[in-house]
Amino acid sequence: MKLTLVLALLAALVLPLPVFAGPVNVNTADAKTIARELTGIGLSRAQAIVDYREKNGPFKSPDDLAKVKGVGMKVVEQNRTNIKTDKGEKAKTAANDKDKAAPND
Repeated sequence: MKLTLVLALLAALVLPLPVFAGPVNVNTADAKTIARELTGIGLSRAQAIVDYREKNGPFKSPDDLAKVKGVGMKVVEQNRTNIKTDKGEKAKTAANDKDKAAPND
């Protein structure tokens, strides 16, 4: 009985703990933050994301990350809910600016 308990505790310590990723804006985050928050993205891939963004402009959707060398659609799908691109914020700002420019009745 004690041996089973010790083995179970030992197994729990050896097994990797699940990593809980959080939302990250890939258009503004640094490489360290991207690597920390996205599953399957290490520091070198995260730096490749930042380099791609600086060279080609902001990502329009999570699918655009697959254009980065070393980042495939599998990684994008694993992280889709945590990849933010600010697309919604820009659309809201543009709509607010349009409303402000409209003449009053």
